[in-house]
Amino acid sequence: MLPLWVSVVAASALAAPAPGAGGQRRGAIQAWPDAPNVLLVVSDSFDGRLTFYPGSQVVKLPFINFMKAHGTSFLNAYTNSPVCCPSRAAMWSGLFTHLTESWNNFKGLDPNYTTWMDVMEKHGYRTQKFGKLDYTSGHHSISNRVEAWTRDVAFLLRQEGRPMVNLAPKKTKVRVMEVDWKNTDRAVKWLRKEASNSTQPFVLYLGLNLPHPYPSPSSGENFGSSTFHTSRYWLKKVSYDAIKIPKWSPLSEMHPVDYYSSYTKNCTGKFTEKEIKNIRAFYYAMCAETDAMLGEIILALRQLGLLQKTIVIYTSDHGELAMEHRQFYKMSMYEASSHVPLLIMGPGIQANLQVSSVVSLVDIYPTMLDIAGIPLPQNLSGYSLLPSSSEMFKNEQKFKNLHPPWILSEFHGCNVNASTYMLRTNQWKYIAYSDGASVLPQLFDLSSDPDELTNIAAKFPEVTSSLDQKLRSIINYPKVSASVHQYNKEQFIKWKQSIGQNYSNVIANLRWHQDWLKKPKKYENAIDQWLKSHSDAKTI
Repeated sequence: MLPLWVSVVAASALAAPAPGAGGQRRGAIQAWPDAPNVLLVVSDSFDGRLTFYPGSQVVKLPFINFMKAHGTSFLNAYTNSPVCCPSRAAMWSGLFTHLTESWNNFKGLDPNYTTWMDVMEKHGYRTQKFGKLDYTSGHHSISNRVEAWTRDVAFLLRQEGRPMVNLAPKKTKVRVMEVDWKNTDRAVKWLRKEASNSTQPFVLYLGLNLPHPYPSPSSGENFGSSTFHTSRYWLKKVSYDAIKIPKWSPLSEMHPVDYYSSYTKNCTGKFTEKEIKNIRAFYYAMCAETDAMLGEIILALRQLGLLQKTIVIYTSDHGELAMEHRQFYKMSMYEASSHVPLLIMGPGIQANLQVSSVVSLVDIYPTMLDIAGIPLPQNLSGYSLLPSSSEMFKNEQKFKNLHPPWILSEFHGCNVNASTYMLRTNQWKYIAYSDGASVLPQLFDLSSDPDELTNIAAKFPEVTSSLDQKLRSIINYPKVSASVHQYNKEQFIKWKQSIGQNYSNVIANLRWHQDWLKKPKKYENAIDQWLKSHSDAKTI
């Protein structure tokens, strides 16, 4: 059992004032007399709502709770794109997704792109990375790419295995996700052998796969990832009675994009309440294992006398729906998918502080440079988080206008048949699609509808119009949607040509093979019609 060397105090409800829109991008240069070390731990698919009440009641997360008690937690932190590679591209570049043009899991940053870690290295930091990175182009399966490229085609095919649970045979197994534990061990070893003896400040990155679902071999080519896998050891950390069974809208009343997502994720069939509860329980158990790996790093820093000299940041690339809105996985702007954890602790960081202002992963880049005392580039989409979390600013109201009172998230990949754009403010969540006209938008008031079950866009047309105008002032989203549509066609044509005469066989046996093989000619013809149609870029 992992030792707990802290008694976690309850986090206070202190909330930072809502920042204004027109503030100058400034930082906290020279905040420390000596440059602190920095540790960034990024997990995959961690629902940020589990880091505060009431989500925190469902699973024991002792080290996340330790960070909350000894640091600053951001209650409204969001991904800039709810899928792995585009989200990470935003985090490592500090730029919104439409600026990096990371449209799907296959298209990210150029391998030679200058990240915040590269900049910190040039300014004297010793740098090291372990584990999952996934922010550059060229990765993920052929299925994943083709599904994203063909999302505008007039067919509906299941692209994932049905979500399921799988229990490890050994009841007491602790190291279930062995790859993540090996990378955690490597990071701890590096701290002991390299960092503790270094005269330079260091920045260490650890990327975890958990709590991302595991591959499901029955899904076909390169597998899907629809299996929630854990052991009884981690399930004991879950409060089963506290698990909430999400409410679902009838299939006939779902938003059309949500229906497409639910269908392609193989979630439109019947699920018993027990199935849903087990999927959620296993997911929470996987989150508990993730927390333990974070704990190993924190314990190592403490044992080496580095904890008081190191700023620790924990976040995730996106969340996990875990059967909310009749879906698993991510690729959605609903809270379970888009809301991420974001906690910071270390020297100069306020303890036991909760910040309610909206922030996002593009803020990581300027925050990293700000910690190192490096001037911030003017082209970044993000803002430093130090004015919200650093002790030197806690009484300085002049910094309240640094971060705008909104965040932008966008999605252009598979399992969603329209480019999606979310503008999140302190009260509202506005979601626009495609060209802004062909697909109805969604509006949610999270203060009165935290489960996002009632779309009130038509009920509040003035609010909807105002938020849409604000969104268009940030991003010309009809133009971006048209560019993505054109990109998808061009990439699919290139791929089809590269396959040659074997095209029909290859495309029939991708991850959607179970549906495709029932009517292969029908689906090939649908793609042909799509390729012949005029590009949206010519009509908008």
